Amino acid sequence: MSENVRVSTLVGKTLAKLGVGHIFGVVGSGNFDVTNVLIQEGVPFTAARHEGGAATMADAYSRMSGKVGVVSTHQGCGLSNAITGIGEAAKSRTPMIVLTADTQAAAIRSNFKIDQDALARSVGAVAERIHSPESAVADTLRAFRTAVNERRTVVLSLPLDVQAGSAPDTLGSVQLHVAPRLRPEPDAVERLVQLIRQAERPVFIAGRGGRGAKDAILALAEQAGALVATGAVAHGLFNGETFNLGISGGFSSPLTAELISGADLIVGFGCALNMWTMRHGRLISSGTKVVQVDVEDSALGANRPISLGVLGDSALTAIDALALLRILQPAPAEKYRTESNAVAIKSAARWRDVETPDLSTGTHIDPRVISRELDSILPADRIVSVDSGNFMGYPSQYLAVPDEFGFCFTQAFQAIGLGLYTAIGAAIAQPERLPVLGAGDGGFLMGISELETAVRLRLPLVCIVYNDAAYGAEVHHFAEVDESVDLGSVQFPETDIAAIARGFGAEGVTVRTLEDLHSVKEWVDLFRAGNQNRPLVIDAKIASDGGSWWLAEAFQGH
Repeated sequence: MSENVRVSTLVGKTLAKLGVGHIFGVVGSGNFDVTNVLIQEGVPFTAARHEGGAATMADAYSRMSGKVGVVSTHQGCGLSNAITGIGEAAKSRTPMIVLTADTQAAAIRSNFKIDQDALARSVGAVAERIHSPESAVADTLRAFRTAVNERRTVVLSLPLDVQAGSAPDTLGSVQLHVAPRLRPEPDAVERLVQLIRQAERPVFIAGRGGRGAKDAILALAEQAGALVATGAVAHGLFNGETFNLGISGGFSSPLTAELISGADLIVGFGCALNMWTMRHGRLISSGTKVVQVDVEDSALGANRPISLGVLGDSALTAIDALALLRILQPAPAEKYRTESNAVAIKSAARWRDVETPDLSTGTHIDPRVISRELDSILPADRIVSVDSGNFMGYPSQYLAVPDEFGFCFTQAFQAIGLGLYTAIGAAIAQPERLPVLGAGDGGFLMGISELETAVRLRLPLVCIVYNDAAYGAEVHHFAEVDESVDLGSVQFPETDIAAIARGFGAEGVTVRTLEDLHSVKEWVDLFRAGNQNRPLVIDAKIASDGGSWWLAEAFQGH
């Protein structure tokens, strides 16, 4: 007979056996036991200062490591504190487990009593729970399978009375069955190839669902004569390719936008083709055919009309399409891959190669100027994370990344304040790279408690704070709508963020001119020598560029 084991032990050991990669959380009485079991089983743990920070750290970790991250929270308020980060992860379809305590069913007057299942579902997460001691292992396995096979964020509730119970140890029977990749129907592949052969100016755009299909998409693009681009979440996927346009959407350079809007066929591989990636449809010209490849039928045509929807894995679809295309068209086509386009892409597809006026003054620096300079100063082997706000285009457009695991973009919920959390989770996922954060002053101050976490972890994290002493997106948006409007509610006195950072134990430097970057260069020199283990916060006092046009587009329909 199997020995009886406490349910919290069964749950923790089951998750460890299934291969979760890291736990982030704030530990209280309700989640103390199960968190300690995971730690004892060898799963690393990071204590956050707020559950919201823990949730986004786990989200970023999961995106950048390829492993399932775990968030551990106390019942009730612990879970509710984490809900914005859970919502971001759920909307991004991040495979993640939120392991949360829950009140006993009979504790109807407990201060911690909330409807946790309904709360989870309200932000798009999957609600699961440990129903009984006897079903604990099966319930945990089901939650993990849902996270991995369906790419979902799962909130797994552990009622206090159930987790205190005991049941036979059935861990020996735990086995994860990974869902096979979905191969497209031959008819859909034939129709896709027909559209490719008819096109003269094809463009392939890869989203998060295309990140594992790089080689297959590139091979098909070469045969088809197509240019390639990515959504922001897959930035860096096609680095080094001659016909790579970079990011499609609000962050596109003028040349990239011109070439995408000139396409007569756009094929999205694992890409939502939403308002961000397609600039509210402005990058799709009249008469352009649009194809969407995705593993979920509900995603096909969800954001805009499409000419063809292909239900299938991006890599398998590209492989099958290439095989058929080579039969019908043995030689690679030139089409959009002309020598003149290659020259133009090399010289102007990146924003840092586009000339812009320098708006710097003696007291404020042009955000494009400092972004270009930091791109040159900081080591190339980096992982860039970006908060949300008026500033967000600068790090996204000007800071190069080495590959698709060098850019972490937690923007599905459009919540500001997630940037620092994102950077910490991404840094833990990719410890060999320099973590770099781009944030606005508003968002950075929202999440600044986790700067202590970065200091405690001895992370050599570079935080670039684009400080305009305001919620800049709102300032520019409302001023544009009505020049006489009172903006006092979204503007603030100048804050010495560098000094605050030093109070947390980080290094802080205020930058108003390029000459002020000498301290950054000294910090980088120590990092290159392997002698840097403190975060650096760059308080960049930025000049106004009159409002970021990519956010002006975003406000449409709000």
